[in-house]
Amino acid sequence: MLTGAGYTLLFAVAAMIGGLAIGVPVALMRIAPWAIVRWPAGLYVSAMRGTPLLVQIFVIYYGLPSVGVEFTPVTAGVLALSLNSGAYLSESLRGAIRAVSDGQWRASFSLGLGYWQTLHHIVMPQALRIAVPSMSNTLISLIKDTSLVSVIALTELMLATKEVIATTFQPLPLYIAAACIYWALSLFFEALQRRAERRLNRGHVGR
Repeated sequence: MLTGAGYTLLFAVAAMIGGLAIGVPVALMRIAPWAIVRWPAGLYVSAMRGTPLLVQIFVIYYGLPSVGVEFTPVTAGVLALSLNSGAYLSESLRGAIRAVSDGQWRASFSLGLGYWQTLHHIVMPQALRIAVPSMSNTLISLIKDTSLVSVIALTELMLATKEVIATTFQPLPLYIAAACIYWALSLFFEALQRRAERRLNRGHVGR
C-alpha cells in the first residue's frame, strides 16, 4: 500500500504539472480579444468539465486505440488527469485575471505597454496571487482523483489496497488505512498551499 501511495503521489505531481501546462495557455485563450481563439478554448473547458473523469479515462485508454492512437496505462492516466485538471485550473486563473481591476489595464496602456506586456508584467503576477487558493484546491483534488486510474490496471494506492484485500480478506481496516493515506497526502499539499499563499501575500499585508 505504501508503494501504491508513492505511485499515487507521482501521478498526482505529474498531473499537476500537466494541468498547469494546459490550464495557463487555455486561460489566456479564454480572455483573448479574438473570438477565433476563445471558441476552441471554451469548447475544451466545457467538454472536460461536463463529462465525468472516469469516462475521459475510458475514452483515452480504451477508445482511442480504435482510431490508431494507443497509450500505456501510465500515459493514459496522467494525460486524462492533466486534461481534466487543466480545464478547472484555467477557469480559476481566468477568474483571477478578471478580478484584476480594469484600471490596472488602462494605467498600463497609458504608459505605452501593449496587451501582452500588460498581461505579463502587470496582470498575471496579481492574478496568480488571487488564484492560488482555488488552483490549489483543484490540485489537491488530484490526489483523490488518482484513485480512478485503477480502472485501467494502473498501480496506485487504490489498486494496491484492493490487491491486499484480496489476500487478507480484511476490507474495512484496509480501506480505512487507504483513506488515512489519502488524507495525509492532502494535508501535505494543503500545507504547501498555505506556505505559497503566505509567500505571495507577503508584500500585501496591511494594504
